[in-house]
Amino acid sequence: MLGSFLTVLFAMGQQEDKQLNLLPVPVKSIRTAGYFTLQKEISIEAPSVKSLEPTLQFLKQRLSIPTGYKVSINNQPSSASIKLILNQQTDPLIGKEGYHLSVKANSVTLRANEAAGLFYGVQSLIQLLPAAIENNKLASAKTWKIPCVEITDYPRFGWRGLMFDVSRHFFTKQEVKDFIDQMARYKFNVLHWHLTDDEGWRIEIKSLPALTTKGSKRVDKTGYFGTFWPPLPNEPLNYGGFYTQEDIKEVVQYAKEHFVEILPEIDVPGHSLAAIVSYPELSGTPGAEDYRVRSGEKIMDWHTNGTFSALINNTLNPSSEKVYTFLDKVFTEVAALFPFDYIHVGGDECAKNFWEKNEEIKLLMKKEGLNSMNEVQAYFEKRVGKIISSKGKKLIGWDEILEGGLAENAAVMSWRGEKGGIEAAKLKHEVVMSPTTFAYLDFMQGDEIIEPKVYASLRLNKAYEFEPVPAGVDPKYIKGGQANIWTEQITNTRHLQYMTWPRSFAIAESVWSPKEKKNWNNFIQRVEQQFKRLDSRDINYARSIYDPIFTCTNNNGEPLINLSTEVEGLDIYYSFDNSFPDRFYPKYTQPLTPPKDAVLLRTIVYRGNQPIGRMVTLPIIEINKRAGIKKPAQPEE
Repeated sequence: MLGSFLTVLFAMGQQEDKQLNLLPVPVKSIRTAGYFTLQKEISIEAPSVKSLEPTLQFLKQRLSIPTGYKVSINNQPSSASIKLILNQQTDPLIGKEGYHLSVKANSVTLRANEAAGLFYGVQSLIQLLPAAIENNKLASAKTWKIPCVEITDYPRFGWRGLMFDVSRHFFTKQEVKDFIDQMARYKFNVLHWHLTDDEGWRIEIKSLPALTTKGSKRVDKTGYFGTFWPPLPNEPLNYGGFYTQEDIKEVVQYAKEHFVEILPEIDVPGHSLAAIVSYPELSGTPGAEDYRVRSGEKIMDWHTNGTFSALINNTLNPSSEKVYTFLDKVFTEVAALFPFDYIHVGGDECAKNFWEKNEEIKLLMKKEGLNSMNEVQAYFEKRVGKIISSKGKKLIGWDEILEGGLAENAAVMSWRGEKGGIEAAKLKHEVVMSPTTFAYLDFMQGDEIIEPKVYASLRLNKAYEFEPVPAGVDPKYIKGGQANIWTEQITNTRHLQYMTWPRSFAIAESVWSPKEKKNWNNFIQRVEQQFKRLDSRDINYARSIYDPIFTCTNNNGEPLINLSTEVEGLDIYYSFDNSFPDRFYPKYTQPLTPPKDAVLLRTIVYRGNQPIGRMVTLPIIEINKRAGIKKPAQPEE
């Protein structure tokens, strides 16, 4: 009898759990009866710990600005209705970043072992309040209630990252801070800062001033990156920027206050055009002094067999001692600026066709017994690894650093699918999983007919399938996972937000929450509630999940169009007559065949009586192309 009662009670708890709309979903949460209501005078008791001060200021702002209520904080035992407590005895269950949150009708108690746990508990507490609590101005009068709940929560992985590329397009110090603020709200704790590439060197190195006086500037271009005309010699270098070392220190401190570590990336030996423009002697190719920082013109040939070659030499010369002296100076200053244990050295997409022509590199190969260009890069990575180690840091690089032999103690970030991560883990090296398959947020997130065009797609439902521990891999070598945001096509902060959210929600849940707690339908319900919070904070996001998915097939020479959506319970209305459909138009119920002379299919998605998606127009020419059907052009008038 007791067992049956407990089963019912557990089921009720699970049902209530799904109504809390927390993201990422906690390890354990039980909804109990009632609500805690904020009073017009709110007293918070919290320990006097310096690392906790920014968290308390954040909590005070959230509870006071939108409500208009008075909030006071004290560090003495009191009758405060909200208490933040650091455990006197460590609770091994929740570790360094976990917390216990208890909300009762007359009190809120948040406990953690360390300040980081209290920070993450505060994020969950804020998410339990109405979305208007996110406003930065006084919200309309209402009762501010928190559902009574018992939560125990802690992260699945210690590495929960987002990579932010500021080289392809420069983002200001404040924009980077804003990005840190947004990611920390969803319990990300590593900002991978991609600071150098062919398109710009963004970090001040005082011993090498040309890196920023020359390497941070380029010709401004607008359009599709990678297709621009090469800059003319007289075109002004009117785009760029870099962070001074004081800027870096300020951002690092801001990140620390949000319990975010910053992983700096200096991308070598490929992707180094900005460095070569600054110091041409780093190249092994004559004429490098005439190179210019890339503005988005084509500099690589990508071949259908998966190989590639460079049109200009954007690689450092691995046979030159000047290169290693240069890198020693760079990493000396980088290591002093960033307290994180790791430095990322890139290693990806290193074109070797110019190396193959270099007589000095041929001599190096003979001297060192290197049999291939991959082994030449491995030689380079091992030397860089020793430089990094001499600075008291650990080397991490993209999975190409596996090719030719992995440097001792190097960690691998697996981006070309899971293969590199699996291989590195089997070699007993640390791994961060970041595969394009699930975690590249610069990819299109809806149909290419309406999304800003990029070469690949990644929908939210696919991102949610991310599992950082591949089958058959010892999980102790998987440090965690991250999503990457490359900014070739992302020129401003609003578009950055659009590409980051909601897919970062999927990654956040994959690296924080227990694997068994993930549930797509429940996740989508919580994502939609988070949209309200992003609206309150004026943060842009993509609504691509509401757009139709077009699947076009060849049905005996005629196109057959299947429509679906990522979100259940939506209706799709359509037209073929060039007009704009609404809910009084035909509703999609079965695959469509276009009328013979139709020129386009237009769709709109509704939830009930309200349009929820964007109006999408797909030309019949495009439908035929996707279906693999070749038809003659329609007659002209």
